[in-house]
Formats: sequence, structure tokens, C-alpha cells
Amino acid sequence: MAVDRSDPQGAGGAKPVPDALRRLRAAGQSIWLDTISREILRSGELARLVRLGLGGVTSNPTIFEKAIAVGDAYPEVPGLLGSGMDPEAVFEQVAVADIRDAADQLRPTFDARGGSDGFVSLEVSPRLANDTAGTIAAARRIWLAVDRPNLMIKIPATIAGIPAIADTVANGINVNVTLLFNVERYVAVANAYLDGLERFRQSGGDLARVSTVASFFVSRVDTAVDGRLAGIPGTAHLIGKSAIANARIAYAHYRNIASTPRWQALADHGARPMRLLWASTSVKNPALHPTYYVDALIGPDTVNTVPAPTLDAIFAGVDVARSIDAPGEIVQAETLLQEVMSHGIDLDALTDRLELDGVTAFEASYTAIIEALTARRA
Repeated sequence: MAVDRSDPQGAGGAKPVPDALRRLRAAGQSIWLDTISREILRSGELARLVRLGLGGVTSNPTIFEKAIAVGDAYPEVPGLLGSGMDPEAVFEQVAVADIRDAADQLRPTFDARGGSDGFVSLEVSPRLANDTAGTIAAARRIWLAVDRPNLMIKIPATIAGIPAIADTVANGINVNVTLLFNVERYVAVANAYLDGLERFRQSGGDLARVSTVASFFVSRVDTAVDGRLAGIPGTAHLIGKSAIANARIAYAHYRNIASTPRWQALADHGARPMRLLWASTSVKNPALHPTYYVDALIGPDTVNTVPAPTLDAIFAGVDVARSIDAPGEIVQAETLLQEVMSHGIDLDALTDRLELDGVTAFEASYTAIIEALTARRA
């Protein structure tokens, strides 16, 4: 039975789906966990989820802030600080250790799927969001420090980040492009990936060993758009729909790029597609079903990274069916966004703001980590 997506309490009568991750994988979508902590690494929880079909793990500064800045899960921190190590270096060292552990636990998946899945992501410092050269250098340093083939370096899709993405791929490094909110920026990122692959090939690199994802944020778009629609009469039918429409249009561009001669020339030499990764897919609107954004964005060559509560909801009951590009969906998506804009909502300005807010939030979390570590050293 299909999940009742209007039921905010659960699966609307759907039965638990213990093999949900494998079924989603069969539909072309890999589910990743959007959290990391030493507890899940060492308790066996991550290993259990990997056995159930989990395809990867993502992290960000906010996640690490919760894990490192408070509590006693990192007993080595006082000793590192006491040795005179800089707080930023301490953070990077403990983060690298956790990421390496996660990569090792995901390695069987990476090997079994021929290097197409089983990744863990670690972000460059958000303080480098507008520093192209600094991002390139940090990506290379982190790549060498973790020293695992199933690592992805997270680079934000800022204006300065786009050439850094191309250069990092050209160096043969896996990339998770983050903080994508609009289709135009996604297309620029996809072209940067192609540029990086072409340069890597020209240098004699093996294209098959480079994997990337483009993390396209979802629910934050609805939160922003719906907040503006709320005061406009006659727009109730648009609530909770802009983000899915935006994501589906991005996927249509992905399919178009995959059909170009430029991409085919790279694919003929073993290049892997830059999969779209749906991020921020936990519901913010309590009127929506917990798997609302999961149900609506299932399709080939996609990833969905979810927090633990959304993962629990997937196991409780998810409607596993290809939904990302059902007949007529793209035209409907374009029509819907045109209607949203007809009410005076500037989607480009809104998504630009979301990008800035995302960078600011990650930088604040990173600063909080460093300040907490500095205080512990004092």
C-alpha cells in the first residue's frame, strides 16, 4: 500500500519496510545518513545500518559541533590541546579520525558496488567559502590526511567554489558539492565537473576512480517560499510544493547533460555521472508526512541523505516507486514555479539568500567548535 503522504504521524497504515534501503537502491536511489558521531561509529550502529543497505554518511560543521564541542566522547582532545596544538588542527585531527573510521566501515559497500557508493564526506573549512585557492589547498590536504578512496571532500557551490570544484576533480579527488539551492548554479557546477574530468583525463588520470555528488537542498526552499506565500490569499495549494518542483527541474537538467556528446565522450572513458544528492529532506512542516521529500524524489542516479528520524520513518514505511520524473511532472513543476513567481516571489534572490545563510550557519558552527576547544585549552 502506498504511504499516505498527508498523514503527519507516520506511515498512514503502511507496514514497516525492513528492506526499504535495498528497495530504494533497486529504484536507483542510495540512502545516506546525515550525521556522524563517535558513538554511532563505535557502538556498532553504523555497521548495522550498512548491513541494512545504508550507502554513505555525510557530515558538516554543525554536526561536528554537537559531537566535539560538548560531552566526553573525545578523551584525546585535552592531551592534544595540552601539547600546544592549535585548536583548528585539533578539530581537523579528530574529524579526520572519525571520517577515516566511517570510511573503513563503509568500505565493503564501496567495494561491492564497484566504487559507485559507500562514501563518507568531510567539508573544507566554511571560512574558505569565498576563497578558491584556499579551498583547493584544503581539499588536497584533507584528501591526503584521510587517505581513503571512499572519501568525498565537501565544497560549497559558491561563486568561488565553482573553480575549486573543477580543480579538485582535475586532481582526481572525489567531491560532494554542497549548499546548492537553484538550478542555474547546479548547471554551473555540473559544467565545472565536466571541465575537471576533461583536465584529469588529459593528465592521464583514470576517470573511473572519481566520484561526485551535487547536494541539492530541498526543504529549506519550501520553508522560505511558504513563509512568503502564507500572507498571500489564494496560494494555499502552493504550500509545500516549490522545493520538489525545483529539485525535479534540476534532475531534468541532469538528464539533459547526460545526453550531451561532451558527457558521452567522458563516459566512454569510464567517467561516472555526478549524481544529484537530495539534502535537507527532513520535513519542517508538521502537516507533511515524515517521508514526504523522500517519496517525491526517487529515481535513477540519485542519493538522499537523511537524519536519523527520517531514516527511521523510511524503515517505518516508505512508498518505493520512481517519482522524480513521472510523465508530466517536469512541465507541472515549471508551471508551479511560474505561479509562485507570479505572486512576487523572487526565487533567485531567495535561493541566493539561502546559500548565504547556509555558509553563515556552517561558519558559525565551525567558530563555535574552535572557541569551545580554545576554552578547554585555557
